[in-house]
Amino acid sequence: MSGLNIRKWFHLFWTTLLVGSAGAVAAGLALQGIGGAVPFTSLTDFFLYALILFGYGMLVSVYSQLGFFAYLILNYMGFGVFPRKIWQYIQLALAVIALFDLIFLRSFVGGERSLISDLTLGLSILIAAIAVAYFKVRDTNASAWIPTFFFMTGITIVEMIGVLRIGVDNATLFIVVPLIACNAFQILRLHHIVRPAAESSG
Repeated sequence: MSGLNIRKWFHLFWTTLLVGSAGAVAAGLALQGIGGAVPFTSLTDFFLYALILFGYGMLVSVYSQLGFFAYLILNYMGFGVFPRKIWQYIQLALAVIALFDLIFLRSFVGGERSLISDLTLGLSILIAAIAVAYFKVRDTNASAWIPTFFFMTGITIVEMIGVLRIGVDNATLFIVVPLIACNAFQILRLHHIVRPAAESSG
């Protein structure tokens, strides 16, 4: 984290804003194309809708960045308190628990939730996490796999708690797409903007 100066943070901040906005616009237009929930009476309505999605994506990206820096602090403290291998095992266990809770416990305990919806969401997050961890390891080293996997699963699910309580699939999709895009972008950019010695801890 010591290599993350103001100039680099500013660059990461604005590029993540754009990633979040693009993800929100893509998710919103995809839902509109599938369900057509918002009636457009003119081309102006379409561009206004896209603009609202763009702004919403920026808000999600800011939320994502707060989670990202909270994770960096947590990771730094974890390595300071626990031996490296123990802390990685803890992260892996927390990631598995978060996924298990998302996929199964909400449906079985809550009853009103659809297992298929939760299973689809959980598998989507799992696949995205594995893919991002693969590219992270390819660009850095094998020790980055578990921290990246934990960030893309455990931290992402924690960031989604608010919308998960709503229980509306469309609302969940609206935040999941830009959130995963922002989280993936930040964790994959981290080793490019910090000093080489910090690569293995990202």
